[in-house]
Amino acid sequence: MLNIDPRSLSILRRHALDAYPYECCGVLLGVREGEHRRVLHVVPCRNVHPMPKSRYAIDPSELISVQRDTRDIQMEIIGFYHSHPDHSPEYSGTDLDEANWHGCSYLIIGVDHRAVTCSKSYVLNVDGEQRFFIEELLSDAVHP
Repeated sequence: MLNIDPRSLSILRRHALDAYPYECCGVLLGVREGEHRRVLHVVPCRNVHPMPKSRYAIDPSELISVQRDTRDIQMEIIGFYHSHPDHSPEYSGTDLDEANWHGCSYLIIGVDHRAVTCSKSYVLNVDGEQRFFIEELLSDAVHP
């Protein structure tokens, strides 16, 4: 399960709307609690992919910087997010092919004509040569 507080969810939605009609992307920082991941901080990133209307790429230097910063704030990268402008938040074959962080959440925000529709989250599982997403529950409950 991915637990995300209303404030962080608001940041994600605003980023998706501001980026429209292009895909937005970013990093989810937080803590792991068994099979649950709790988002404590959202890091919006620049989409540097040459085809930003249908693909996303986080600048590698930006990702390295986020990784370095997590050590100082005692959090870890627990997932990533991106938007699907004018498409449902179902993952694509490309989303799966380009996902590399086993055990992390991949949150997709659906945006339709400048309105956030819904979001879905998937956990990446890598077992040898097999890679697959499993849809996970998405909770916006506030946790202490």
